[in-house]
Amino acid sequence: MDDLDPNLREGAYPLQAHLGFDLTGWRQGWARVELPVAAFLSNRQGLVHGGTHATLLDTAMGYCGCYTGDRDNRMMALTLSLTVNYLSQVKGVRLIAEATKAGGGRSTFFASGTLRDDTGVQIATATGVFRYRRPD
Repeated sequence: MDDLDPNLREGAYPLQAHLGFDLTGWRQGWARVELPVAAFLSNRQGLVHGGTHATLLDTAMGYCGCYTGDRDNRMMALTLSLTVNYLSQVKGVRLIAEATKAGGGRSTFFASGTLRDDTGVQIATATGVFRYRRPD
């Protein structure tokens, strides 16, 4: 399910290209990131590695606080704190992380996120604190 404004599409950055996830929704205070489940994402038990969950949640939460609506006026953030709660195993074939900005100020913001699979099962939740990155 992709409802990303085509004017906001960018090329994939290195980690995004390597893992294969996509930003599929983005607006003020909200973002969605999706990833097809693949064998290379598995841990030693054959389950999707928890680091994959954390990466998707961290990415969606970072994006949700950085929306400007203008591809040429990019805002960036760095993660200061990330807490992930693992709730269930993946049953579906696609992971969907959605995040919302919960507050903040001029230099930091707070966000929360939920990771589900395409069957609707809630896989993990997260909260984070992010610092806006000043342009170089």
